[in-house]
Amino acid sequence: MANRIVVDPITRIEGHLRIEAEIKDGIIVDAFSSSTMVRGIEQIVKGRDPRDVWAFVQRTCGVCTTVHALASVRSVEDALGIAVPPNAEMVRNIMEGALYMHDHAVHFYHLHALDWVDVVNCLKADPAQTSALAQSISKWPKSSPGYFSDIQKRIQKFVESGQLGIFANGYWGHPQMKLPAEVNLLAVAHYLEALDWQKEIVKVHTIFGGKNPHPNYLVGGMACAINSDGAGGLNAERLAYVGKLLQDGKDFIEQVYIPDLLAIASFYKDWGAIGKGFGNYMSYGDFPTNGYADLSSFKFPSGVILNGDLSKIHEVDHRNGDIEEFVNNSWYNYSDGDDKGKHPWDGETNIKYSGPKPPYEFLNVEEKYSFIKTPRWKGLPMEVGPLARLLVGYGRGNKEIQDAVNGALTHLDVPVDALFSTLGRTAARGIETQLVANWTMEFYNTLMTNIKNGDERMANMDSWEPSTWPSEAKGVGFMEAPRGALAHWIKIKDGKTENYQQVVPSTWNASPRDPKGQRSAYESCLIGTPVADPELPLEIIRTIHSFDPCIACAVHLYDEHGNHISQVQNIASCES
Repeated sequence: MANRIVVDPITRIEGHLRIEAEIKDGIIVDAFSSSTMVRGIEQIVKGRDPRDVWAFVQRTCGVCTTVHALASVRSVEDALGIAVPPNAEMVRNIMEGALYMHDHAVHFYHLHALDWVDVVNCLKADPAQTSALAQSISKWPKSSPGYFSDIQKRIQKFVESGQLGIFANGYWGHPQMKLPAEVNLLAVAHYLEALDWQKEIVKVHTIFGGKNPHPNYLVGGMACAINSDGAGGLNAERLAYVGKLLQDGKDFIEQVYIPDLLAIASFYKDWGAIGKGFGNYMSYGDFPTNGYADLSSFKFPSGVILNGDLSKIHEVDHRNGDIEEFVNNSWYNYSDGDDKGKHPWDGETNIKYSGPKPPYEFLNVEEKYSFIKTPRWKGLPMEVGPLARLLVGYGRGNKEIQDAVNGALTHLDVPVDALFSTLGRTAARGIETQLVANWTMEFYNTLMTNIKNGDERMANMDSWEPSTWPSEAKGVGFMEAPRGALAHWIKIKDGKTENYQQVVPSTWNASPRDPKGQRSAYESCLIGTPVADPELPLEIIRTIHSFDPCIACAVHLYDEHGNHISQVQNIASCES
């Protein structure tokens, strides 16, 4: 008989994530993903000026703060037929690229890495050997024996005080922790360095968007005027500073993040066979270089992969009925019945909680059990995120993506099949971060070239006034957020927002079962995962974290009887 354990809450930006897993003979045989708090922001923007909606829906997330604003302005621009100037496109790409660099590095060090790194074990390390290791894999300057000795002393003080601070309540000493002490010390040192670096790269958003979090966007372009010689606006000094921030970020990714990722992954190759899931992947594509309407110019191509078959890439269409959301297992209802799917343009967000009254031991998964809707592409569940993006690009024959993926596989000496796993998801995030860092420098150079050639346009205001709009219009704004495919659908009537629906990456990945009983990515990828100790289910956390599902505050663990086991503190890194 299977025992059920509960991990709750695994929080996400629009609420909290709860995982219930059934374990038999040390293996997960079934799993249920439930969001236990409601979002409902779509209701807030009904009746509002479409030009203002981005500022509201951007608050869907408190960390990845540009993605919903960008998807929103794109949806309005699509509805009204607005093409933004090339400079605005480059600035949007730069801001999104800076977000990728920040978000993925923060996730790796401050959330996911400590599922693999034993902080306390680093006290056993020889700083001289750690220094030799660091210098053998990177030219990063902070690599002397004295530097690592100082880091070790800082951790020792935490331990001696009985308060590990930011490293408290981890799975230290867990039998699944396999890193040598020297690698653990290297990772802990770079964890602390990443804390300092991440506050610098976000300055790109403050320069172009006025602030971070929640920088400013504009329907028709960007609200940052170029003033090359003046004190205000985007002058030469500020633009040069952006270039420095991007180069510094690129250096950190190439000399710290990627070497650490490959070093740690080399000790966990067995995780290349864990967390596979159903093999369906979807990317909307992003980073346009010739206008949002020209999909062929996107750095990340769009497409769908079915059953892990990279030889055939299916097309994505946001406008027909391919994409639907179901609420058969979600705490909402549809006016014409809950067993039918709805395209987002016709979507409804009618909250109707019918679950148990807290506190409760387990969810009744035979009935509705989540506040997440269940999106499907042509009736099929999809995994979205960095792995999906790279696989679609690989299958599309994108040489830049193929070379990056093949290089990582060769370095780790693992087969292509290892990509379809928890390890593959984690590696894909790092690989694409390096790609995006390079692309972001390209976007910056293009922007600077345009300005030098006399093009200072940053906004197209031809259709700004509602008097120029049709009485009814609808549009879709899609992009690739760090966690995957994101799209906002809007209907405009008489100058106001008539309906608004957003399907975020974690909706695809974390949703409950659909009417056919098909699991989504989280539930599917946990099946077959070994759990050495049900009271310390580190393995569940590893696979769920490989999706970067926006964990914040703490994870509370309960056994099959609902008894509290432990609490794991984590730092948030997320958006959807």
